[in-house]
Amino acid sequence: MNDMLTSDVIGRRVAVNGERATVRFYGTVPPVAGLWLGVEWDNPERGKHDGRHEGTVYFKCSHPTGGSFIRPSKANFGVDFLTALRNRYEDGPEECGKKEIVTIGKRPVEAIGFDSVIKKQRQLSELRDISLRNCAVSCAGDKGDIAKVCPNIRVVNLSQNLLSAWEEVTDIADQLRHLEVLDLSENRLDFAPRAPPAPGAFAALKVLVLSATGVTWAEVLRCAAGWPVLEELYLKSNDISISERPADVLQMVKLLDLSCNQLIDENQLFLIAYLPRLEQLILRDIGLSSLHFPDAGIGCKTSMFPSLQYLVVDDNRISQWSFINELDKLRSLRSLSCLRNPLTVGSGARTNLQFIIARIGQLQTLNRCEILPEERRGAELDYRKAVGSAWRAAGGHPDPHRDRPSEEFLAAHPRYPSLCRKYGAPEDGELKTQQPFLLKNQLLTLKIKYPNHPDQKVLEKQLPDSMTVQKVKGLLSRLLKVPVSDLLLSYESPKMLGREIELENDQQSLQFYSVENGDCLLVRW
Repeated sequence: MNDMLTSDVIGRRVAVNGERATVRFYGTVPPVAGLWLGVEWDNPERGKHDGRHEGTVYFKCSHPTGGSFIRPSKANFGVDFLTALRNRYEDGPEECGKKEIVTIGKRPVEAIGFDSVIKKQRQLSELRDISLRNCAVSCAGDKGDIAKVCPNIRVVNLSQNLLSAWEEVTDIADQLRHLEVLDLSENRLDFAPRAPPAPGAFAALKVLVLSATGVTWAEVLRCAAGWPVLEELYLKSNDISISERPADVLQMVKLLDLSCNQLIDENQLFLIAYLPRLEQLILRDIGLSSLHFPDAGIGCKTSMFPSLQYLVVDDNRISQWSFINELDKLRSLRSLSCLRNPLTVGSGARTNLQFIIARIGQLQTLNRCEILPEERRGAELDYRKAVGSAWRAAGGHPDPHRDRPSEEFLAAHPRYPSLCRKYGAPEDGELKTQQPFLLKNQLLTLKIKYPNHPDQKVLEKQLPDSMTVQKVKGLLSRLLKVPVSDLLLSYESPKMLGREIELENDQQSLQFYSVENGDCLLVRW
């Protein structure tokens, strides 16, 4: 084929020594004799120039070192779909005993099965799930052949191949009428329409991966008319900018992955805010730092993203609590992942994660960890106490008739009033400023009582105010011969008669809970 190339080779995808590229030029490059291909590499470090040679521009590249000239004989233009399928599933018996698992979206696909399924895999007409990843597939082949040979395929991995146009993908899909899952990631595709799309080519498609294909948002919306039942769409690493609201398309989508598209900002996200079935939104590494739902005031829920339950904002630039406060306005949000953001790294990360739990009332999972009821209670009580002094300074008061915190405070802490209703407003004793770490303040003289074991002798101990609840439990465990895990601690103070304060966080110090000289520790097991 390489000896009979014509000008229509421009735009074709090729592989050279394991690296993929797009042909941008075909012709002579004087003064060197013979014909050359000018290619733009997927990996710009593989190239040498930007398409110029001795002052003449032969083609253009998006990167200054993305281009090279190669002889046509060095380029592999790929094979058709069935050739690749037969090469992988009929030939090479030495490979059949090996197991290769690849993931399409969230679904694992067994590319080459165990011995027990080798015979079934070799029967191409019985194939259901296949992986042709990195098999140099460039086209559908002769029309109708795929439908005759393997009509029952439902899951196809075509990532890292040599497909160059969406039209070729449509020709393949049109012959796989049961196709439900399709991965096209890392095929640099031309989505420009060349002919009317085949009606029904993607009629059964539920999962589509277009990561690193070069697709634009306008092209997604144009093609989406042919994806009537699509539920999961992966658009990672495409430099996408959301330019318009989906109208009568993508209405069935439940999961949308827009990760690694640095041009997306919060205003663009509002254009997809009314997709009615969108439950999972993945926004890793898009440079996101702010978010504000203009239709919802303090303490109200937004009408945007009505079905959104799972949100991923890992690897962004989130550093302000206002971002977290806005997430509490999402009426259906249950799971949040916000790893590797300025707000969730560094020395204060542990406390900040607790405050995220306290600020988003309906959250059930944070960073893929379930939030247990006792953890939520501890987080909300810690937050209630930590912000209590600012609440009082802003006009807050334990008496509901006198409680008038400022608008500025409520904007910064919109959940605080509901936490006061849930646990009661913080008392003055809880808000006492911690004493400086001076020698005279280091030791507390405390009584230790056992309400459930009145026969136990009341002890009096001197303990450092910096001692953590966990270490206090360890001391009492040794004294009482009771496992640490069975101990529950609280304390009462002469200054707050009739009130018992739980020491529910093992990592906090006695000083954190405002334990003072003369207070009484209550130990239960």
